[in-house]
Amino acid sequence: MTTSTQSSSSEGGAAFRERLRTGFGLIGPRHPRHTLPVEQMGALSLPLGDDGVVAGVNAEGQPAVLGVNRPTPYDILLIGGLWTAQVLALRAAATGARVAVETGRPQAWMPMVHAMGGGQNGLAVYDVGRVPPQGASAGTPVLVVRDCGMRPPRGRVVSAPWQAVLTLLPYLSPVAPRLLRQARLVGVQRVSPDEAAEIGRVIGLPRPEIESLPTLQDGLTLWCTERDRQYVLTQATDAETGLLGVARRMD
Repeated sequence: MTTSTQSSSSEGGAAFRERLRTGFGLIGPRHPRHTLPVEQMGALSLPLGDDGVVAGVNAEGQPAVLGVNRPTPYDILLIGGLWTAQVLALRAAATGARVAVETGRPQAWMPMVHAMGGGQNGLAVYDVGRVPPQGASAGTPVLVVRDCGMRPPRGRVVSAPWQAVLTLLPYLSPVAPRLLRQARLVGVQRVSPDEAAEIGRVIGLPRPEIESLPTLQDGLTLWCTERDRQYVLTQATDAETGLLGVARRMD
């Protein structure tokens, strides 16, 4: 009985394999195993960095990434030029985030809207105080860019899970200390010596960083968190240069 069952099973298996060969299905490719000697493991690496928006390159020439899409509220303050804010907005949209721009100068942002399909591909522009709820989620993160001048009013749409807010200040103003204290990430471009001293006092910059701020070249930003500081040079791609022009501190 056992012999008969084994024989029947063997014949059934052969028939099944024959059916696979004649069109019922495909037998997948067969390859030898890939092996790596233990002594070569140290040479095995993957060129992966942090997840987020590539803001530029650091002092070592490595990509510097801003992780703006987070499950917790995240406030960013950029004391600098419109050009850098627009590059970051473009790159955030390229990662799949929706970008909502709140601005008093929509004409400065409309070329980006047109280039991205008239607001249907991730970037929309609103008047100051008119940004509607964005419905951010893990699947559709949002970056709100507030380009509202020297004294931005308190925003109706604030940072939330999966919704970061980047506030652009061209220079220091009476609201700057409050924004500096509440921001999780602060970017500072070229400012006057007096402004550098005030920024350094509020966020605790060492003397060398304070002295460097008035001398920063266009496109160079000192990004600061509570525990880290990093100089980042934003280098535009050809497409970004064609749309936004070359890096500049003033507009």
